[in-house]
Amino acid sequence: MLKAFSGFVGRPLWAVEAADVDGWLASLRAQGRARSTVYGRANAIARFYDFVVLRYQREVHARTGYVVVQPVDEFNRPKPAGYGMVRVPPSPAEVAALFEGWRLGLGSARKYRSAARNYVVASLWRRVGLRIGESVRLAVGDWYPHSGGFGRLHVRFGKGSLGRGPRERMVPAIDGVDVLLRWWLEEVRPYFGDDHTVRAAPLFPAERPHGNGAVAGLSCAGAAAVRGGFTTAVGRHLPAWSGRLTPHVMRHACASALYERGVDLKAIQDLLGHQWLATTSGYIHVPAGHVERAWTQANSRVAERLGVGEG
Repeated sequence: MLKAFSGFVGRPLWAVEAADVDGWLASLRAQGRARSTVYGRANAIARFYDFVVLRYQREVHARTGYVVVQPVDEFNRPKPAGYGMVRVPPSPAEVAALFEGWRLGLGSARKYRSAARNYVVASLWRRVGLRIGESVRLAVGDWYPHSGGFGRLHVRFGKGSLGRGPRERMVPAIDGVDVLLRWWLEEVRPYFGDDHTVRAAPLFPAERPHGNGAVAGLSCAGAAAVRGGFTTAVGRHLPAWSGRLTPHVMRHACASALYERGVDLKAIQDLLGHQWLATTSGYIHVPAGHVERAWTQANSRVAERLGVGEG
């Protein structure tokens, strides 16, 4: 990418200015690149110049006479792809209807193994807020059924920040995930044909080997395949949300449902793997009347402690 950027601006990287980045970003938008792509590439260039300015500013000046500046500034830096978007999820009743209809239709699915796999993976988004990339890259050995009160999933490929690499975490198999995984491993996973007892084997395999990283004969299911199965299920069982309900919105649905059921914000933060509590608070969407109910409940608890109303 750096080579392509250099070729576009047509001048040495140490001589690049903000106007050069303006033109490059405009060209990416003109090509129809996704907002997330433009945002990611601009941030990559910005990190490169942060590094050069911090480490090699003096050396570059001594050799070229140029003072390297950060060309990605507050005026041309793209906003995140989801900037300004409110990802309000479906209601708990709508989510329940989606997954109930999906579950009941598994028996008649043309490709039962794949359909069941997609259902279980999506259930992890719904129940414990896993990201799609985290869920499809789980291995059989990442499931620890005897850890804690419900069993735990070792998420090894959690989303990192600023290029620091994956952030690992242990996710408790709450909200029926333990039962779901036991059914998956005992009733469905063996039918994929590989040695599913190998700890390094994919927990959710593809139908057949493809690409790199195949273990025990199969590789992990692709995110596109699982996302496609989810999209089809939404269109069939929750058509009002067709085209709007994504795997990421399911993380919002998970956080909101847990918060409504009384799980505290810090616990939800740990479950979702957020670095900052403020990020988690943005995932919480509560229905109208939530403040009034919370106020009434709080006053009731105060009254009970003070013995108000007792004879």
